[in-house]
Amino acid sequence: MIDTPYLEVDVDRLDRNLAALAASARRAGVDVRPHAKTHKCAEIARRQIDAGAVGLTVATVGEAEAFADAAGITGCTDLFIAFPLWAGAEKSARLRALAERVSLRIGVDSVEGARHLAGSLDSAPVQVLVEVDSGQHRTGTASDRAGEVAAAASAAGLDVIGVFTFPGHSYGPGQTRRAAAVAEVEALAVAAESLRRAGVEPRVRSGGSTPTVGLLGEVGSGVLTEIRPGVYPFNDAQQVEIGSCGFDDVALTAVATVVRRDCRRIVLDSGSKILGADRAAWATGYGRLLDHPDARIVQLSEHHAVVEFGPDTPTDDIPRLGSLVRVVPNHVCNAVNLVDELVAIDGEDTRWPVIARGRNS
Repeated sequence: MIDTPYLEVDVDRLDRNLAALAASARRAGVDVRPHAKTHKCAEIARRQIDAGAVGLTVATVGEAEAFADAAGITGCTDLFIAFPLWAGAEKSARLRALAERVSLRIGVDSVEGARHLAGSLDSAPVQVLVEVDSGQHRTGTASDRAGEVAAAASAAGLDVIGVFTFPGHSYGPGQTRRAAAVAEVEALAVAAESLRRAGVEPRVRSGGSTPTVGLLGEVGSGVLTEIRPGVYPFNDAQQVEIGSCGFDDVALTAVATVVRRDCRRIVLDSGSKILGADRAAWATGYGRLLDHPDARIVQLSEHHAVVEFGPDTPTDDIPRLGSLVRVVPNHVCNAVNLVDELVAIDGEDTRWPVIARGRNS
């Protein structure tokens, strides 16, 4: 018996999710370079590579170092830091060391950033992709100015191989996913042409969030060459609510104990320190119960999750005091970063270390 709360992986569902995404990518004719910041786990990365992924995406130098160290497990030595790094002396040295160990790609999104990166790398063998803003308005240059950044990077001695974007505004209900997918493709197409005008061939045109990859066959044909979804191995409550998956596709849950029961309300021992505290403005709760889809977490503190059941739920179906329930986090990436290991249910309780936990710099 494992003490609650803990994060549990349904390995059968995980493998099914990996296979489904790989098959979808093959049909669309694009490479898969999944974002490992979601799982931070060598065992899951190995499964992604075995399913046909060409490499891994990470968000930080620390994550890249963790997966470089785990190359003997994952079989992967091809990493993309999908972030416009501004490296100081120490981080520059780490990047140069990484480039000697793995095939390394890095993002840039400004002329100044490209020149600074070139100076930091000191001719280390690194490839560069220009990040463009496809609608999230976070990082990334305007699509029609991508060529300026690419030209500056090339002039500074960097090997520019293409463009990338993240359609993070795909996270929302209604038609948000489709609109974001269309905007992603349009942004990459404009950016690619901007690079060509600057004399740089955009061999890689990289995009794809978990909400938009399901629309690949409809809107991405001929533009994207690569997708970088992160959440899809596990899925989460956000993905369920926006319609990019169902509860049957959720492969990671927090196992929690009912510590109080009061009519149609229960309290669990799975607070924000196991679930994470994310709640988008459109989300209907702080998380969901996998086996009780109509229930909602209505209040979340560090070690408590308060769950309410609707009036149509039979009283006998409400979990009793001391029983175990499976909670679907709103944002699985944050939940995984809170634990040292995942409990993989694969015939026995196997422990998978979260090797890149806390590697945020």
